[in-house]
Amino acid sequence: MAKGKLLSTFTKGIVKENPVLRLVLGTCPTLAVTTMAENGLWMGMAATLVLLGSNVVISLTRKVIPDKVRIPAFITIIAGFVTLVQMLVKAYAPEVNDKLGIFLPLIVVNCIILARAEMFASKNKVLPSILDALGMGIGFTAALVLMGSIRELLGSGSLFGVPITSNFIDPMIVMILPAGGFFVFAILIVLANKLSGDGKKAVLGCAGCPSAAHCPNAQTGGCEEKKEGEQ
Repeated sequence: MAKGKLLSTFTKGIVKENPVLRLVLGTCPTLAVTTMAENGLWMGMAATLVLLGSNVVISLTRKVIPDKVRIPAFITIIAGFVTLVQMLVKAYAPEVNDKLGIFLPLIVVNCIILARAEMFASKNKVLPSILDALGMGIGFTAALVLMGSIRELLGSGSLFGVPITSNFIDPMIVMILPAGGFFVFAILIVLANKLSGDGKKAVLGCAGCPSAAHCPNAQTGGCEEKKEGEQ
């Protein structure tokens, strides 16, 4: 695979195909654990490790896994890595395990990981699968940390547990509640769409317009049709 394609495979998951903000996958842990930036960081790192390990194993075994049982096989592989990560977290960072709670073992059913296994790792060699896992993992982690930072700063007046604005501005408690999570999530999705180029003008020529025969503008040079939301 060419270097340019490898680079594209790595970078697409960060903004262009960000699994949270562009593909809208993994919304359950995204909304649940991002009351603090630190929680988002740990969840993103755990999911990235699982994604990396499962992508490598699935890529290596893609030719020997029968097509009819590929989904159960993928889930079994993913579950093995989740168990490993959870055991490591419990042994070396029990406070992190307490913070993430049930959402750590629920990485098994995180649709980001299963989607990358089905759509990419099962169809590509090991190196591209590693880059895909790293790119998607970084994108997932960045989205969680960004969302957690905004909610923690506005809702608790701190960032990574360090007081920032709590001494002179009353925290907006709603930002660490579910309603605040949905609000921040929506704003970040809009920003991600803007950064990826969505919302630009789409020009339709009169020749491709089904109403051209009855449209007065077709006789005067045509018109431009913009995507919904533009003035």
